[in-house]
Amino acid sequence: MLVALVLLFVLSALLLRIWGSPKAMERIPGSLGWPIVGESFSFISEFSSPAGIFSFMYKRQQKYGKVFKSYVLGRYTIFMTGREASKILLTGKDGLVSLNLFYTGKQVLGPTSLLQQTGEAHKRLRRLIADPLSVDGLKKYFPFINNLAIEVLDQWSGRKVLVLEEASTFTLKVIGNMIMSLEPAGEEQEKFRANFKIISSCFASLPFKIPGTAFYRGIKARDRMYAMLDSTIAHRRKGETFKQDFLESLLKKHSKETSEGEDDDKLTDAQLKDNILSLLVAGHDTTTAALTWLIKFLEENPVALEHLREEHLTIQRNREKGSSLTWSEVNNMPYTNKVINETLRRATILPWFSRKAAQDFDIDGYKIQNGWSVNLDVVSIHHDPEFFPNPQKFDPSRFSDPIKPFSFLGFGSGPRMCPGINLAKLEVSVFIHHLMCRYKWKPLEKDDSVQPTLVRMPKNKYPITVERL
Repeated sequence: MLVALVLLFVLSALLLRIWGSPKAMERIPGSLGWPIVGESFSFISEFSSPAGIFSFMYKRQQKYGKVFKSYVLGRYTIFMTGREASKILLTGKDGLVSLNLFYTGKQVLGPTSLLQQTGEAHKRLRRLIADPLSVDGLKKYFPFINNLAIEVLDQWSGRKVLVLEEASTFTLKVIGNMIMSLEPAGEEQEKFRANFKIISSCFASLPFKIPGTAFYRGIKARDRMYAMLDSTIAHRRKGETFKQDFLESLLKKHSKETSEGEDDDKLTDAQLKDNILSLLVAGHDTTTAALTWLIKFLEENPVALEHLREEHLTIQRNREKGSSLTWSEVNNMPYTNKVINETLRRATILPWFSRKAAQDFDIDGYKIQNGWSVNLDVVSIHHDPEFFPNPQKFDPSRFSDPIKPFSFLGFGSGPRMCPGINLAKLEVSVFIHHLMCRYKWKPLEKDDSVQPTLVRMPKNKYPITVERL
């Protein structure tokens, strides 16, 4: 994958060196690096280090300040950090910026994806898909999530566990059931998971739609996924099946078969499929990574672990003997919420947010021009000692007091704040409850390196052995 990333960046660099000019950036401090490749190799090499790209950012911030230029990932880029930059780029006030996806992401996710919409179109689409992801909307999925967490953890005893793989299986089965009522086992589930894994792995590939390439396989897997959805939609419309899931909610309230005519309260089938896929992509890797890092950080911080365990054992002791976790209990886990937030701060799963300037604007005395790629360095914001004293320490109690706006971006902020925030918290809280009440664990190796992917995940998948309490 890393080789493919490098080739992609070099190819993009060649094209941009022909079409673009850095002259307008001359007054912005920073370095464009080597001819053709810029600082891409230095940037990529930091991904696998324990600090991730924080060291890349920190060195340049010390030299150039909070706003600096570089040439990475095939793009002339302005990196920014700090609360002011966070507010400007994430609120998107007056349409200043738009999301800046790579070509492969744009092609796979489809043109009507929420991730590709801007302005009023983005607001409308977000409104139409918001209800099933609300706290009330998720309540009906709670029994499945609860039972699945118990089922997954039942299989942990007495064997080596790769937490990242287990978390991935858990989150994907949750989303599959939530979207289209897929059972956790069976042929349809296997097809769903196989296609999704191919789609997920193609985002960091060369953008050549040639048989045999990862990008081509990803597009074909996306087409198969859409065919599954088309078949399910057809059966639902004929009244052959009825399920209380995300798809049914959208079909019942918001769906129309074609794009003919204007209707602000309806989604076309193309919009429906593009946004189901976007939910899958956006919700799987990030929640998988969060759950894995949380378990890792807890083992390394016994004070936080014991405090969290006591919260969950108290919940268990206070309920009727033999009963399982309830909806009201999962919504009353104050220390768990602090642990989740501290995990997202400390790990910074999405280390930067990529945007494109939609118009000229000023920041820190520098003029940013329309069309420029502008990346918000989230790692530095999450490790700013002004707002998070001793930032390398894992300390959930720091979230006991209100956090300054735009200093914590675990779920983003502004109009593009993660729409699946409630689902992610529900999945993690349920899984952690059953883990805390059942097992203690220890890692099989100490390795703080991370995978060279855009979503930060432990490179060794965090192998552990577990022991019953």
